[in-house]
Amino acid sequence: MNILDLDLASDTFAQSTDFTVGVEEEFSILDPQTLELIPRYEEMCAAAADADPELRAAITGELISSEIEIISGAGVDLADALAHQREHRRRLFALAASQGVALGATGTHPWADYREQHIIDTEHYRRVAAGLKYVAWRNNTFSLHVHVGVRGIDRAVRVCDRLRPVLPLLLAISANSPFLDGRDSGLHSARTQSFTRNFPRCGVPDAFGGWDSYREYIEFLIRTNSIVEFTQIWWSIRPHFSFGTVELRICDVQATVQESEALAALMVACIAQAARDVDDAVPFADPAPRLVEENMWRAIRFGLDGSLIDLERAEEFPARDAIDRLAMWTAPVRGELGLDLSFPERNGAQRQHAMSAAGATREEVFAASVAETRQTYAQEVRV
Repeated sequence: MNILDLDLASDTFAQSTDFTVGVEEEFSILDPQTLELIPRYEEMCAAAADADPELRAAITGELISSEIEIISGAGVDLADALAHQREHRRRLFALAASQGVALGATGTHPWADYREQHIIDTEHYRRVAAGLKYVAWRNNTFSLHVHVGVRGIDRAVRVCDRLRPVLPLLLAISANSPFLDGRDSGLHSARTQSFTRNFPRCGVPDAFGGWDSYREYIEFLIRTNSIVEFTQIWWSIRPHFSFGTVELRICDVQATVQESEALAALMVACIAQAARDVDDAVPFADPAPRLVEENMWRAIRFGLDGSLIDLERAEEFPARDAIDRLAMWTAPVRGELGLDLSFPERNGAQRQHAMSAAGATREEVFAASVAETRQTYAQEVRV
């Protein structure tokens, strides 16, 4: 979609169907022996085009040629989207095996040198690399994104506003990237530090209050030659003009299917519950950006091992309780949509830190993660 046609964006949301779902997962492409990043995206796409055109339609690129993204497409609901995603994953992992590569699912690669990675040759990513230089080159990260249909663009912006203070909770739950640049970063989500702290127009957005204010901001960016397409706004939550969805982009990619699907269900529930709250005029006061950022830092640094802040009460609570808090808030819409949550006792960052503390090397920690990813994502699934 042409970024200049904001009336068309409004029309797209006017025609959107509530609570359709799309899931996007980004995987690292690895040498199966050394687990180094290898630039095989283009080869895998060509192989899929020849052997499995349906799979090729579900594959897309994400900046570097040692990364591959698999998308569900628009499902009528989460169950439909996940059914397609399971089949796409199975076929992607089969393709990877046939091409002699492995796939990883951590938010960062533990030791890869970003200077050795290649930007894929598309118009969008040529523009990103030319405009951002080091910031783009440095961004070798892997995420889980979820799109949820929200009818009405003003409503979608208000949903994004309500989810600003929820972003750090989702990040803490999803944290799965403690290693970067060959060392334990001491963080639980080094991906977030690397990406959202470097990219422009990234991280937690402002509260806009509705479409008029949001549109005014977009028009300012256009008029000042700051952007030429709306996807140059990389916030952790945003209305997606092409799809008529609210897109949540805060989470690290997940090492196992159980975690990925539970997290997808929770993100869908958060968007849908926020939409219901907008409809019902449930009272809501936008917290100051500095307060949300305090929780963002805690989520980045400590993940589920630390504490977060109840911004309304100005009180700390154990970060692990974020799961129960979001489950309680979204209980009405989860019952309506049939969304189940089942998270493991420890998330990816906690498991990796535990192995490291027990004496495992970074290579052993990463190998264990790649193994559990292969065991769960490559399973045979029929739809």
